[in-house]
Amino acid sequence: MMKKIFMALLLLSAWLMAAVNINTATKEDLMKVKGIGEKKAEAIIEHRTKNGAFKSLEELKSVKGFGEKSVEGLKSELSVK
Repeated sequence: MMKKIFMALLLLSAWLMAAVNINTATKEDLMKVKGIGEKKAEAIIEHRTKNGAFKSLEELKSVKGFGEKSVEGLKSELSVK
């Protein structure tokens, strides 16, 4: 019984920590990601509004405030799907 509860909690925590989709996330959703504040969240939304959906996380480098290092650090927390 305890093993089943543990597994359920493990699955729930993985689901709760799922990557944030930068193509559909709200400003508030984006700001929940460590390293993305209000200005960066607004820049992501502005970029996707002007240019359409991101095709890859690499495109995030063209958004003001994001460089090679910051994009690499965020890859596990963000997605485009």
